[in-house]
Amino acid sequence: MTTLSADREIERLMALHPKGFDLSLERVSRLLDRLGNPQDRMPPVIHIAGTNGKGSCAAFSRALLEAAGYRVHVHTSPHLVHWHERYRLAAPGGGRLVEDHIFAEAIHRVAEANAGQMITVFEILTAVGFVLFSEHPADAVIMEVGLGGRFDATNVIRRPAVSVVMPISLDHEAYLGDRVELIAAEKAGILKRGCPAVIGQQEFDAARDVLVETAERLGCPLSVYGQDFLAHGENGRMVYQDEDGLMDLSPPRLPGRHQFANAAAAIAAVKAAGFDIGQGTADRAMTTVAWPGRMQRLTQGRLVDLAPAGADIWLDGGHNPGAGMVVAEALAEQEEKNPRPLYMIAGMINTKDQAGYFAAFKGLVRHVYTVPVSMSESSVPNDELAVRAAEAGLSAEPVSSVAAALMLLTDTLGEDEVPPRILIGGSLYLAGAVLAENGTPPV
Repeated sequence: MTTLSADREIERLMALHPKGFDLSLERVSRLLDRLGNPQDRMPPVIHIAGTNGKGSCAAFSRALLEAAGYRVHVHTSPHLVHWHERYRLAAPGGGRLVEDHIFAEAIHRVAEANAGQMITVFEILTAVGFVLFSEHPADAVIMEVGLGGRFDATNVIRRPAVSVVMPISLDHEAYLGDRVELIAAEKAGILKRGCPAVIGQQEFDAARDVLVETAERLGCPLSVYGQDFLAHGENGRMVYQDEDGLMDLSPPRLPGRHQFANAAAAIAAVKAAGFDIGQGTADRAMTTVAWPGRMQRLTQGRLVDLAPAGADIWLDGGHNPGAGMVVAEALAEQEEKNPRPLYMIAGMINTKDQAGYFAAFKGLVRHVYTVPVSMSESSVPNDELAVRAAEAGLSAEPVSSVAAALMLLTDTLGEDEVPPRILIGGSLYLAGAVLAENGTPPV
């Protein structure tokens, strides 16, 4: 993919506008008004918020709709390697990442409409998504919230086909609050009066209560995980259940028991949005769903070639304690099926709870190699990160890079030892850098 034109436009915007988030709808609403309010001309929208699982829900929703023959646009963030990953445009046989010339032209047009006014780059790029999705035909739009919900730039959608709130835990406390009920209140901001709402599995009752109370106050037709729909494993299958009955499905292609609940939320959401999804369609979706950088198995590439022969390598961008727990559970399942010594290569940024993330892996990981995150200015120094891992009860040492960690493992392990299982994780920035260096970017 040629990325030069779009990248040049984005680099120009980065130089002109402040980095980061400034949660408000005023600036993006002003810009969208100048553009003719493209957000009001999009196909039906599935709007997804949550601390963890919203990307997986988006991936399952896309797989479900495309398996049923619908054309789907998808907006996700952040990207892993290329900015283009944030925009998938509907196409025959399945959506495709936006082509560079189309992307670059839309960025330029939106920036011209903004006319140098104060705005964040994320807001401009959100407006780009609305422009792209309003100008290309599709049957549905899947729109992932960037941060929070109430004041996220995506929250100018007036009448979503369905609003979905996935699991909520502590993350982005500086923006959203330091209690789960405060974060839940921010996420609940995407719920719209009278529009269907789906509440995914919630670890915290306090968060669930806030979401349900908000939906009821707004008169939203409501579906709640564990009450109106659920999923469980049975005889190596996934059983989905709601008021329409049972569906006996293949287990999700995305590993980890937590993906059962994510898949269930997507099925409930797509149905609540008015799309017809039968058992055959849902079964196909479970076997075709893909979500790069989230418990993604790496089987080939430049970095894989540096690892010990036969190593089982997993890449995951989860970066908070809630994500650490579900990744640890997924790896524990792998250990039950196929026992191997587990090693971790971890890099994190300084806005995350590093010790909280590592605590989930105590007793599971044999040793941690901590590395800098080259794609982020907020990277925790690798020696400091090793201290955080040690504080969580893990054996840890700093190394210079993922490649160096893989080579060190290869040199350390004897040829007669069981090939290791390796988790590379702790940051989406790290996941993106690994996919780029490995030569396997998302497509």
